[in-house]
Amino acid sequence: MILKRFSLLLLLAALWLGAPLAAWANQILIPMDAAQKEHLKAYGATYWLLSKQVEVDWLLNYRGGAFSCAVAPGIENELTVRGVSFQVISSAQYGSILQEIADPNANMDIMKLEKVPKIAVYTPKDKQPWDDAVTMVLAYAEIPYTQIYDDEVLRGDLPKYDWLHLHHEDFTGQYGKFYASYRNRPWYQQQQRDSEAAAKRNGFAKVSQMKGAVTVKMQEFIAGGGFLFAMCSATDSYDIALAGLGLDMVESMYDGDPADPTAQTKLNFNRTLAFKDFQLVRDPYQYEYSSIDMQPYERGVYEDNDYFQLFTFSAKYDPVPTMLTQNHEKTVKGFMGQTTAFRKSLVKSDVIVMGENKQSNEVRYMHGTLGKGTWTFYGGHDPEDYQHLVEEEPTDLALHPNSPGYRLILNNILFPAAKKKKQKT
Repeated sequence: MILKRFSLLLLLAALWLGAPLAAWANQILIPMDAAQKEHLKAYGATYWLLSKQVEVDWLLNYRGGAFSCAVAPGIENELTVRGVSFQVISSAQYGSILQEIADPNANMDIMKLEKVPKIAVYTPKDKQPWDDAVTMVLAYAEIPYTQIYDDEVLRGDLPKYDWLHLHHEDFTGQYGKFYASYRNRPWYQQQQRDSEAAAKRNGFAKVSQMKGAVTVKMQEFIAGGGFLFAMCSATDSYDIALAGLGLDMVESMYDGDPADPTAQTKLNFNRTLAFKDFQLVRDPYQYEYSSIDMQPYERGVYEDNDYFQLFTFSAKYDPVPTMLTQNHEKTVKGFMGQTTAFRKSLVKSDVIVMGENKQSNEVRYMHGTLGKGTWTFYGGHDPEDYQHLVEEEPTDLALHPNSPGYRLILNNILFPAAKKKKQKT
């Protein structure tokens, strides 16, 4: 009898020791600090979790903005296949982490991610492979998106989506001001034909008029609760188009007739999201739209010393900019574009600056609100190609899986998934 009881105790002890994962390890932690070997794919894995109705904790300012979820069948295998670093920890260990984050003196917080955002990318159907960093990183991270353009926007499709990215567009109707260098290229000529056909199809006499109407639709999308993200020329040209609604700001090679010589005096800066008091660049042969963009000779930086600093926000009091600046590095390598950096003196006072080069007095990354929604502008073209030129090969992101610059794009992708908290400031 004693022997039987002893055998039973041994069996129970063996079962207790042999099932630690089931009993104690029931939380997955995806670190986003230097321990993460695939930062960009970690965002795609998080998006996948949300698509499977798995609630994710975004641990703001903890280990670079780590993600965590409960253990469930298939998750560990999926993370392994994607090459994402993760740990399986006990509920007691996770409880200690949550306690650390909850400390009033710790600049950390938890953001619940609950819904999978519906993503649209505003981009032409025939976009060139060198065109857009966002579509490249979405493909690399394996995050699905829907491609839309002028027809879809004008027919009212935007409310179907939570998040809209603006391809490196020229909303002024000047085709990127590529006329001087690329007007004889087949892709440029096709772009012009396609744009003119779209304008006619939608009832506009000029491409510039159609683009202006598109910007208004996008503003309505933001005001209604949408999230808009733009990079490079889609930032300043967007605000220029809004300020110049109803004006002819483009020369004859772009729309068939001369620009209004008094257009500058008629700009309405009350309509814009981010910028004020800028001067238009009227020369149709100059590869620049306005005084918003800092010029190379003004910046005083070159590839070797071009960096910008991310701001640190209070996670508990300012969760929105905190989410948008999550990173494993606070100093980010700069990169150029048609629009590289925003002149700080022309940024509106209510805009939240999230990244800047203070020495050059330029803003690189910023955020704002309109109605129920938000927008983010990010200067530059490709975070891992300092001076990415037209017709160059696209960047291979497999060579840059831990890119801090690309992480900022992906922070914006997950932002609409967050359970809304009331901002305390």
